[in-house]
Amino acid sequence: MDVADKKSIKDRYSYISRSIVQMSIALILAGCGEDASLKRQAELKVVEMIGKVATRSMPDDMAGGFHNIPIEVVKIADGVHQVMGIGNTHIISTPDGNVMFDTGISIQAAEQVKKLKPVAPGPITHIILSHSHADHITGARFWRDKDTEIIAHREFAEEQRYLTELEPYLHNRNRTVFPWMPEEPTDIEMLKYGGIEPTITVDENDYHFEQGGVQFEVLSTPGAEGADNICLWLPQKKILFTGDTLGPNFPQFPNVFTMRGEKVRKPVEYINSLNKLIALEAEILVPSHREHIVGKEAIRAGLTKIRDATQYVHDEVVAGMNAGKSVHQLMKEIQLPAELELTQEHGLVSWGVRSIWEYYATWFHFDSPTELYPIPVRDIYADLAEIAGVDTLMERARAHLDQHQPMQALHYLEIVAAKEPNNIAALQRQIATYEMILEDAINISKNNYEKDYMRTLISNAEARLTELNEG
Repeated sequence: MDVADKKSIKDRYSYISRSIVQMSIALILAGCGEDASLKRQAELKVVEMIGKVATRSMPDDMAGGFHNIPIEVVKIADGVHQVMGIGNTHIISTPDGNVMFDTGISIQAAEQVKKLKPVAPGPITHIILSHSHADHITGARFWRDKDTEIIAHREFAEEQRYLTELEPYLHNRNRTVFPWMPEEPTDIEMLKYGGIEPTITVDENDYHFEQGGVQFEVLSTPGAEGADNICLWLPQKKILFTGDTLGPNFPQFPNVFTMRGEKVRKPVEYINSLNKLIALEAEILVPSHREHIVGKEAIRAGLTKIRDATQYVHDEVVAGMNAGKSVHQLMKEIQLPAELELTQEHGLVSWGVRSIWEYYATWFHFDSPTELYPIPVRDIYADLAEIAGVDTLMERARAHLDQHQPMQALHYLEIVAAKEPNNIAALQRQIATYEMILEDAINISKNNYEKDYMRTLISNAEARLTELNEG
């Protein structure tokens, strides 16, 4: 992404901000009064307009391209429908009302309601939320009636609490991998994250209920997307709704670590959850991102491969730790064997290795006592640059780039930046380093987080370069 692209995104978001203000005023002036139905209709109209503007502002290849998925209704089975989008929304119809599984993201909720309501016009008796991430729960307010039961995991409240309290910090981290996000969290009430209070919570004993002759089994499946994952099993139809328990690409290596920042995700809990799902012998698997999967054998094979790959990496980390190997050694060495190879678009094996290592042994690696104190090695970078000389460091960085060793080059360039933050040649070489890492991510790992993070760094560095050249 060049500087013009970055400016274009900012311009689009300036337009979005203006549009939000204008549409919010329109909502206030709508004269809804105390009429809840009229207010709901007005809110849906405003959100539909905001959603269209927001999704149009997103570059095509960002965040795995979820925003490019058409918001369309898909019939999964008789009485079971899905409307796709950034996050999918599902309705199971019964003679006594509708049960929902996940509600998508707020900016698409209005259009999803408009598409899904005609095929399932009855009341919403239950909303089951797979976990606390915004792209699965923020549409709930547009579906919930006053008597609707909200079902979530026992840990949902805690996960939502810390994500809400840390929203300013985590929002900035999210923007590095999702650069199309607005500069600040929204203050528009109908689009805000959080505030959902479950009326029924699910623990390790699961939760079963029956409605209109349909059996619903809500399963506790903590793991790769957090401690509050749940799945929904319809035993009569052999349909399994997985939310993000399996991630957006089936089958994939799980994201036991997330670059954007969250609490640690527990690998053995995840393996146990996968064993629970394998035992169901599902014939249709319905994730909350992308298309559903049909076929018992394909589903079993995919689930088994995810489990075995997770178990393999976990066991290799434990064996390496017991052998006295460092976390960085293991990040380099551990690879999936050919029979367990999975896409790493959502989670890199090397990141999972480090996450598992630090899950068991914490951030103190016993490499040096300096790890224990608030004086990072970066604090002496300027001194190192003065001793070694900027020209020498720049030459070392160039040599590493020539050998296709961008990580080594980046270390040298960051030392230079500590001494001379306005060094244009060093900044240009840093951009070249990021571009090499991006190219490797595109062609090798194909990891969306890695690609989008590098694009953000390139964009920011190019903007800084423009400032220096113009100054």
